[in-house]
Amino acid sequence: MKSVCFYFTIHQPYRLKRYRFFDIGNDHYYYDDFADDDIITRLAQNSYMPMADTLLEMIQRTNGGFKCSIAISGTAIEQLQMYVPECIDKLRQLADTGCVEFLSGTYAHSLASLEDPEEFLREVKMHDDLIHTIFGKRPKVFANTELIYDDDIALLVKSMGFKTCVTEGAKHILGWKSPNYVYSAATAPDLKLLLTNNKLAEDISRNFNNPEWHEYPLTADKYVHWIASLPEEEQVVNLYLSMDTFGSFLPPYTGIFEFMKALPDFGREMGVEFTTPSDVVKKLKPVGELSVPYPISDIDEARDVSAWKGNELQREALAKLYGVAERVSLCTDRRLKQDWEYLQSSDHFYYMSTKNMADGADHAAFSPYESPFAAFTNYMNVLADFLVRVEEQYPESIDNEELNSLLLTIRNQASEIEALKKENKSMKTNILNSDETPVLVEVKEEEEKAPAKKRVVKKTPAKKAAKKDEAKETAKKLAAKKTATRKVAKKD
Repeated sequence: MKSVCFYFTIHQPYRLKRYRFFDIGNDHYYYDDFADDDIITRLAQNSYMPMADTLLEMIQRTNGGFKCSIAISGTAIEQLQMYVPECIDKLRQLADTGCVEFLSGTYAHSLASLEDPEEFLREVKMHDDLIHTIFGKRPKVFANTELIYDDDIALLVKSMGFKTCVTEGAKHILGWKSPNYVYSAATAPDLKLLLTNNKLAEDISRNFNNPEWHEYPLTADKYVHWIASLPEEEQVVNLYLSMDTFGSFLPPYTGIFEFMKALPDFGREMGVEFTTPSDVVKKLKPVGELSVPYPISDIDEARDVSAWKGNELQREALAKLYGVAERVSLCTDRRLKQDWEYLQSSDHFYYMSTKNMADGADHAAFSPYESPFAAFTNYMNVLADFLVRVEEQYPESIDNEELNSLLLTIRNQASEIEALKKENKSMKTNILNSDETPVLVEVKEEEEKAPAKKRVVKKTPAKKAAKKDEAKETAKKLAAKKTATRKVAKKD
């Protein structure tokens, strides 16, 4: 019997409004409420609620035979509660069936696992507490932001009490191995790893409505047959898909909802069951250890973290943000702490990517900014104001020279963009007034890559305290390791 685990993901950042240099120190509200309302309402009506209804029908029609998992960020829950509360009711109905497993993750869909281990622990606990409050279930399986994972993160995840982690079945890590097995983490052998099958997931997300695909059209019986035909020893297929795929990227007229509804029937015929990760790891043992020395993710062709840390703009923004993490954790200002959560969203850094080719097109398609530099300037304007507020809370926490340097950088960046706009406008005017055919020059930004680096508990109070201490100790060791690495890098 082959097992298939469907994971449906929902995350939505708070959209930043256009924030100018002259707003710094004057306006402390950074978010575009109209855009947030419009986006989350549209996604809920087109994707989340129709898909929730589809999953509910599949569960009821099979008498609980169909099971799946949902990964939803804390910020997405917040926005749904605020703008589309009926969507939360739909998700509760799914939780009440007992056939849907909610995964653990970071509250704000952040990059804390790469930047600040202690902040990462806090984010995960905050997320899981919210899931327990809303849906009555405490997550047992961990899935990091965009499935980011490496050997250090495995230690943090294990220290939080998790026994299972979902991550990307990256080819450069697996080599000749198949993602369709259970593995264990090299640095934490008790932590089981479930790896996504990217090829089979993309057959739905990218190819389902692609008439040029050689297997088009994709039907439910064909798809289940592919899974059933995998080698007998390959017993689990993990399919990680954004819930936006269903109804938004693949509108109802494509037949995507009918495709999903037909899967359990063909699965029953061909010996394929649709289940949860917790059920899978109960019956399957790891076939071997997997070492991941550098971070992987489910984004871009490289399946690394260059989507968020691939250029100097992104690294600068992340360094400035997490440079005040310790001070923010000590403050009691509710608004400041809330802004801290929202500013950590990985999407802000994704918009700053200067990648070219197909990856670059994907980044540009999702970005609300005209360029990565505009995304960087807007974010740094907001961050500069945020740092001013942190400094007011803890005057000794931020070096004034460093803050002034950041403000100067932002001012210069804004001036450069303004100058480029004027130059562009002037060139367009000259071209229009010229009889000659214009020669278009494509300006390419260099993409830089750099390796990057980086836990919730249960049982009796005594065991809880011990686990907490272990998690904090692991986080401190990894944080010290990062600090030492940075110091060596600076000396070099």
